[in-house]
Amino acid sequence: MRDILDEPHINGRRIPVLTIAERVEGRGLKPQTVADRHDLTVSEVYAALLYYHDHPREFENLRREREQIMTDVEDEITRPEGIVPGFTPPEEE
Repeated sequence: MRDILDEPHINGRRIPVLTIAERVEGRGLKPQTVADRHDLTVSEVYAALLYYHDHPREFENLRREREQIMTDVEDEITRPEGIVPGFTPPEEE
């Protein structure tokens, strides 16, 4: 694995290790499915998972950084008055 943009990626690719881990372990996709969708070998998927599990603190910190970035972006968004993210108005009868 190698760091591109300060985040571990699969060598020679721009696919973050965390993306692979989230798809296999977070979404429950099979390693073969993830490999097929990203034009990887199953070995590359398992290597990414191994790296992910060998460096838990690194990925915990990375998740926190991503969450903070998203919070900062959401705080900077200017919305029209009365518009709240995630709000769905009730249907009219």
